[in-house]
Amino acid sequence: MPGSIRVLVVEDSEEDAALVLRLLRQAGFEVDSGCVDTAGGLTDALAKKWDIVISDHSLPQFSGTDALKIVRENDGDVPFIFVSGNIGEDVATEAMRTGAQDYVLKSNLKRLVPAVQRELRDCEERKERKRLQRSVEQLQKFEVIGRLVGGIAHDFNNMIGAILGWAEMGAAEARPDSVLQSRFVKIREQSLRAGKLTAQLLGFAGGHVLQPRRVDLNSLVHEEMSLLRRIIGEDIEVKVRVARDLRTTLADPSQIGQVIMNLCLNARDAMEKGGRLVIETQNAELDADFCREHGFEPPGSYVVLTVTDTGTGMDAATMERIFEPFFTTKEIGKGTGLGLATVYGIVKQHSGLVLVNSELGKGTSFQIYFPVGGGIHETAEVARDFKPLRGTETILLAEDHPGLQETAQEMLQELGYHVLVASDGKKALELFKKNADRIDLIIMDVVMPGMSGPEVYARISELREGIAVIFTTGYAPEAKALGSMLEKGATILKKPYSLSILSQMVRAALGHQVEV
Repeated sequence: MPGSIRVLVVEDSEEDAALVLRLLRQAGFEVDSGCVDTAGGLTDALAKKWDIVISDHSLPQFSGTDALKIVRENDGDVPFIFVSGNIGEDVATEAMRTGAQDYVLKSNLKRLVPAVQRELRDCEERKERKRLQRSVEQLQKFEVIGRLVGGIAHDFNNMIGAILGWAEMGAAEARPDSVLQSRFVKIREQSLRAGKLTAQLLGFAGGHVLQPRRVDLNSLVHEEMSLLRRIIGEDIEVKVRVARDLRTTLADPSQIGQVIMNLCLNARDAMEKGGRLVIETQNAELDADFCREHGFEPPGSYVVLTVTDTGTGMDAATMERIFEPFFTTKEIGKGTGLGLATVYGIVKQHSGLVLVNSELGKGTSFQIYFPVGGGIHETAEVARDFKPLRGTETILLAEDHPGLQETAQEMLQELGYHVLVASDGKKALELFKKNADRIDLIIMDVVMPGMSGPEVYARISELREGIAVIFTTGYAPEAKALGSMLEKGATILKKPYSLSILSQMVRAALGHQVEV
């Protein structure tokens, strides 16, 4: 156990103080010490952090009991041991009751080193329990907030989807370049912006339906920084330092891009007068001790993204709350308080870890750990614009949100499809039984009253194997209910969705069956 310790000795005898320190050094401790014998001197010394306080009980100008009281008012956790030549049993008992950890008689100093070792060990265990308790409390708090936020975002997705659908159809039907078409286009644009805000809420709640693949974090960093450099500004020096041998991670590239962007923009806002922003990547092996210290598991191989700024930094109270949604230190109107909350949610959903170090006036550093995924980097598909695809098949649409149900029905009809509509799972099953031979595709919400989408589809599959299905959802906990259906070929359509995306998904789903 011996190592470096900081020892404050409260003692008026230089010889006795020197003996205490000599015993500790002989036991193998590397001692950084201080020695005081007055109340004022003790108060001044406590401005420094100490690992243990060793105090005489009888002092010329004040008592050891007074010393204990001063120490406890300043630090309730630092171990305190009395070393005295004449402490009685009653006094010793009272000292222990008021916060001392032990007492050692000067006539029996062979007990000193074992007592110090024990109290340092016990102190570390107490700190570890407190760290774990804080971690548990923080996780519980975030889970409660996350469920609330996720539920709100889920409902918003349905409403935004309905507005987006009406706006797209209205823009298509209005006379080209007319004022009416322009208004529909603006409604569509605002709907998409609202969808991005909802996406941030779901990011914190761990509610994104992820589309993971093996990715090279270096590539994502370079892609994001090519877009962000102009936004960050010329008064901030940007340095990118990536590890050449960086391993891949299994992640959703769009969500990791969101993490990089949010961290960099947060850093920019902390450096209003300019500064330096450093983005780094590296490989890391996390051992059991590290994971235990940070309440994280499992140990193993990780890739690390570090974003460091030289901005204003944060105090301890602010750091305790930075990942809470809607918490912000910015002026009203200059921040939603969702940026770091989104980072936290996305990283947790990827089974990762977020650590932050900050000091007022010196800057902040975020370290993000993602599990190593193995394999080689999978390139992203190039996004392209496309026109809606049409068809004439019959589709069973099951959606319990009235606005989105009506919008989806009209969009499908605009594309040429014949649509049968159900507002819950039971009605969807009844409609299918009556029209089993006619229906070519099912579009079904995952969560509906009475019976869920997966439950309904399982019953339908008993009547007709392999019928094509698209499950609609905007919330990851719902998508988890699909289980093995995704592996067998079922498709997820994320809300809110556009007319063109819907048309593409429908044509793709009609092109293959689901294995059963």
